[in-house]
Formats: sequence, structure tokens, C-alpha cells
Amino acid sequence: MHAQEISAPLAGAYPPPPLVPEGAPPAPVKMTLEEFLESDLEGYEYVNGELIPRMPTSLKHGKISLKLGSRLFQHVDENRLGNVYPAPTGFRVGERMLIPDIAFVSKARIPENADKASPIPPDLAVEVVSPTDMLNRIVEKAFAYLAAGTQLVWVVEPKSKTVMVYRSETDIKLLTRNDTLTGEDVVEGFACPVAELFA
Repeated sequence: MHAQEISAPLAGAYPPPPLVPEGAPPAPVKMTLEEFLESDLEGYEYVNGELIPRMPTSLKHGKISLKLGSRLFQHVDENRLGNVYPAPTGFRVGERMLIPDIAFVSKARIPENADKASPIPPDLAVEVVSPTDMLNRIVEKAFAYLAAGTQLVWVVEPKSKTVMVYRSETDIKLLTRNDTLTGEDVVEGFACPVAELFA
């Protein structure tokens, strides 16, 4: 998904940008990450000087996100492992500000200031692929999480009913409906049959 150019005043007052037409070409935004973090813009990711809008998703996307997120939340809450956050919670990922569909932050790493977006990347980031998402952008985002310190990335693909598990650029696993998704050593004890995510 792309954003059209936004002319941001230097004084620090950032009015809400106009809605971006579907398929609009990307354009650079003259705003630094620090300025973006100080602004009140919501519903955008900041990537390489561009504001990328988070557009409304499909019913299928929402159902899968809620199903996985609720299971993850229940496990994390019962075992006091940390916090689980839904979109549109923002996380600083290197020089980006990203909004994963679901995120987990371990208890020892939870930022003190809960009134702002997280200044650190999550331990686990989950991206549920939308029909309008481009594969190369999703893969790039997964690698950006890992480079910034995220330990585990799940990319859930509703169309193929699969989950791609990223631990590093050379440790990538494809899980099908016959497999079980686990939190490994990041969300210890969590397990969910992949097929149940798409039921």
C-alpha cells in the first residue's frame, strides 16, 4: 500500500493527511522519523521517509488476526510472560515505525511509558497478509524486524493457509495446515495448530 506526498509544516503541526487512492504511486515524505514520532498521525507506518497508510482490512484478515491474537494473549497473560498488542500499536524498528497485526513484548522489555508508541521492536511480530499486500514488501518488513532485534516473525498467508516463520535470513520455515505453530523460545509454551487459524 502506498502514500501520496504530504507536505508537512516545519513548525511541528501535522494535519491529518488526505485519504490515499488505492494503487496510488509512492512518494517521499519530507519528514524525519523523529518528527513523525512527535506528530499525532495515526494509522501510518514510516518506512524510508515514506508514510505508508494502514488501510482497512478484509473480514478474513480481521478474523484470523483476532483468533491468533486472542490465543496468544490468553497464553501470555496466564503465564505472565509479558504483553500482547494488537494493531494499530506502533513499534520503532530501526529507522522505521511499523504496525504489526499482533506483537508480543516480554515482561523484562516492556517500555515504561505506555502513552507512546514503543521505542523498541517487539520480541515477536505477526503480519497477516492482506489481498493488497505485496510479497516483497512483507518479506522486507520481516527482515527489518529481525535486523532491529525481533527474535521471531510470523507471516500468516490466508490464501495458501500457511505460516512462514522467520528467525533469521537463513532460518525460515514454511508451516502448512498439517503443522503446529509454536512460540519456540520466544513465547515459551505457546502452540496452535495452523489449521485452526483458518477454520
